[in-house]
Amino acid sequence: MNAGVELAISGMTCASCANRVERKLNKLDGVSATVNYATETAHVEFPPSVTVDVLIGQVQAAGYDAKPPAEQEKVAPDETSPLRQRLLISLALTIPVVVLSMVPALQFTNWQWLALTLASPVVGWGAWPFHRAAAVNLRHGAATMDTLVSMGTLVAYFWSLYALFFGTAGEPGMRMSFEFLASQTRGADEIYLEVAAGVTVFLLAGRYFEARSKRRAGSALRALLDLGAKNVIVRRAGRDHQVSIDALIVGDEFVVRPGEKIATDGIVVDGRSAVDASMLTGESVPVEVSVGDTVVGATVNAGGRLVVRASRVGADTQLAQMAKLVTEAQNGKAAVQRLADRISGVFVPVVIGLAAFTLLEWWVTGNGVVPGMTAAVAVLIIACPCALGLATPTALLVGTGRGAQLGILIKGPQVLESTRRVDTIVLDKTGTVTTGRMVVVQVRGEVLRLAGAVEAASEHPIAAAIAARASESGQLPEVSDFVALPGLGASGKVDGHAVLVGRPQLLAEQSVVVPEDLAEAVAAAEKSGQTVAMVALDGVAAGMISVADTVKPSSAEAIRRLRALGLRPMLLTGDNAAVASAVAAEVGIARKDVIAGVLPAGKVDAVRRLQESGAVVAMVGDGVNDAAALATADLGLAMGTGTDVAIESADLTLVRGDLRSAADAIRLARRTLRTIQVNLFWAFAYNIAALPLAAFGLLNPLIAGAAMACSSLFVVTNSLRLFRFH
Repeated sequence: MNAGVELAISGMTCASCANRVERKLNKLDGVSATVNYATETAHVEFPPSVTVDVLIGQVQAAGYDAKPPAEQEKVAPDETSPLRQRLLISLALTIPVVVLSMVPALQFTNWQWLALTLASPVVGWGAWPFHRAAAVNLRHGAATMDTLVSMGTLVAYFWSLYALFFGTAGEPGMRMSFEFLASQTRGADEIYLEVAAGVTVFLLAGRYFEARSKRRAGSALRALLDLGAKNVIVRRAGRDHQVSIDALIVGDEFVVRPGEKIATDGIVVDGRSAVDASMLTGESVPVEVSVGDTVVGATVNAGGRLVVRASRVGADTQLAQMAKLVTEAQNGKAAVQRLADRISGVFVPVVIGLAAFTLLEWWVTGNGVVPGMTAAVAVLIIACPCALGLATPTALLVGTGRGAQLGILIKGPQVLESTRRVDTIVLDKTGTVTTGRMVVVQVRGEVLRLAGAVEAASEHPIAAAIAARASESGQLPEVSDFVALPGLGASGKVDGHAVLVGRPQLLAEQSVVVPEDLAEAVAAAEKSGQTVAMVALDGVAAGMISVADTVKPSSAEAIRRLRALGLRPMLLTGDNAAVASAVAAEVGIARKDVIAGVLPAGKVDAVRRLQESGAVVAMVGDGVNDAAALATADLGLAMGTGTDVAIESADLTLVRGDLRSAADAIRLARRTLRTIQVNLFWAFAYNIAALPLAAFGLLNPLIAGAAMACSSLFVVTNSLRLFRFH
């Protein structure tokens, strides 16, 4: 069985680097690796015959470095500070060079030598990250975007040196002017120092803003990881001790005071309070909890004091699982990104060949070496496909991070393509459209208190609903001679009365006569999908209590939102047709779109029948019986309030138990995919349009450098717009 590991990759400077590391790792037998440039991580699946050390050695053989999980820092160091320092110093030195080169009136005698003095540290020290990366790649027989940048700036710089020392550009009184189009006449009497320094500054600026934006894009995941409590008050041997959260074990009882974060997932064993889960689920309304209720780590105790018994700790908690899902999604690759990676892998060598051909073509046709060199440098600079490499990872990083903030967990980038194609959404009833809990909806006769006393001794869900409703009016009386009648009801003595509570057939078996008006009320309740418990006192029919699994208040609005997204909502349930039809009518689902009375295997068959009819199906569910259908559907959405097996089977997890979040999840996934498509279009269109201009000498290398930096900046800022999704 293959193991999996996350490696932190350092030294990558562009998408071509990530593609190269990925190819190198995948050359190992049995290894499947995905390298993400935006997160600077590699997710690697490897067989027992391969060790982590072998993986790290393979990365180092490619010219980069990797760290095993144990050595990774929880929060990545801020790499923007040294980059910002390099940028600001280079900018201060470059501005005089560009101004002197552009404005002839400022060109004093021997100004070109001052320009050389200022530009040299920019091209040497300022552009050193590009030169170093290019050298490392050259040593390993590879070329990346840094190779293009390094070649372009060095060619411009060394030509300037040639013109200054061996041409006429170094003579006193030399004048030159800036042109937006590439010069067709420049020779050894003019210099390119403003191009070499200016392009370096533009690309450093692009790299800096890219690094800062990537850090911000990953902030959602870091914020998620930081939500958890750091310390906890544990009750051991009758005494309270404050310990680190890492020392907490399953079964420990810990105290949560008002205003504190709940340390880990657990069950309330003492106290009553309201819990604010907004940080984790996006739900603004606090939830009331008391003894026996489950609570989730990282949520805030907004009310009274609680004592909680830990049920899950460490990597098993809901918070840790959310973080894991987000990380896996960000490390994956959508189909569109794999295409971009393949293009990046061959793009750089092709561009170097195009630049060489451009120089040769200008020289052979008699137009001169210098204009040809200008065009070749412009080709090298404009072609850097940094935007191409950032198009998908940054959008995916921001989209999944924003989803995590809103309680929407996208399992992987392949989900994005699925959400675009879906046209039918199948909804499980119990726990998805409805609350999944039986409540009393109707009482006829003065029977609730006595029936509740009998039902309090039963564990049946219907009995529990009746007992809970009856206890709202005060403490229930004691019951004696209690007898459970499996499948029918229960009986007992309460306050001197013989009480019989159960299905209508129970009263019929006991020969209890039911008045006509009561029988009509029972029939009407059952027709509307309610479950009826009839009550007899001392052998006489005294009334009835009907219970039902109530529809969630938000379900009807959720159905409207799903329709607005172009989806056809359908209801799928194991319940009977009467109950299903009543629920469907309440939330706005057409009768023809209700599939009732199906077993778990029947749910899978129902989904397959829809797929065979041409529908692209999304399925929303929360129970064990939904897991197979969730896996069969083209897109599976699990309610986070449901079972672990349902969540594992789904593509999207909705942390809140609110069906409206299903519509939000599909909207967010579609918005993320659309952002990726816009990014890729911009990156492709930019390179395709600009390369011919550069090759024909119609683009000044300085403008090419600025445009390339702006292209990457556009892609990153366009992705960051996803943070505004609500």
